Amino acid sequence: MITKNYKIADHVVEICSIYSEVHEYCADYRTDEEPEYTVTISAEDIEYERSRSARESEVEGLPVRNYRDSYLEELAVYRKIAAKMTDFDTILFHGSVIAVDGKGYLFTAKSGTGKSTHTRLWREYLGERAVMVNDDKPLLYVTESGVIAYGTPYNGKHRLGSNISVPLKALCILTRAQENSIEPVTRAQAYSMLLQQVYRPADVKRLQKTLALIDTLTDSVMLYRLGCNMDISAAKVAYEGMR
Repeated sequence: MITKNYKIADHVVEICSIYSEVHEYCADYRTDEEPEYTVTISAEDIEYERSRSARESEVEGLPVRNYRDSYLEELAVYRKIAAKMTDFDTILFHGSVIAVDGKGYLFTAKSGTGKSTHTRLWREYLGERAVMVNDDKPLLYVTESGVIAYGTPYNGKHRLGSNISVPLKALCILTRAQENSIEPVTRAQAYSMLLQQVYRPADVKRLQKTLALIDTLTDSVMLYRLGCNMDISAAKVAYEGMR
């Protein structure tokens, strides 16, 4: 086994893996601090990920892909870390977080809607004021007094992100539209999308904790829905609307 420590969302995990790729993937989060918990991957974990990926492909009507064991191990590590983080009032969320002047804005949507494209427009519109925190799977530390968004190694196919944390100012559900517009939404209006986009642990107690953290999240940050095209004016409308 290959064993190294990583500090992710202010908590240190010891990762014990079969392959080295997971350590290369997480290299920016390497630490010598003592671990608070351990993630150990077995051959059974890898086979579980293989079966899960095959089931998901079948449901979506796609060909079953023959993934490398090392890639499936990365998925297994990600899943175990995401489940464990709920013990620290932290949830893993599918979305793109960008920071402007030290405050975070999280965009979420169904796959293919254009989250990454939209945050790229923010970087074009705001220049050096805008910094990518995480382009795919940020961690959110949720409290009643506010939410902190953290970068993670799981930052999308373009590897856009930083090992930083920022207070989350707003969460925005992205939709496609001919004209750009933004409006506040209620918890009830946002809830189904938030539930789809949060990582939901298989363990019942951790799932219950996750649902409670979603409720706290919706009370702690402003929620918006953005109808946007892919013109840079969409970034202006979104930023001005949430700022």
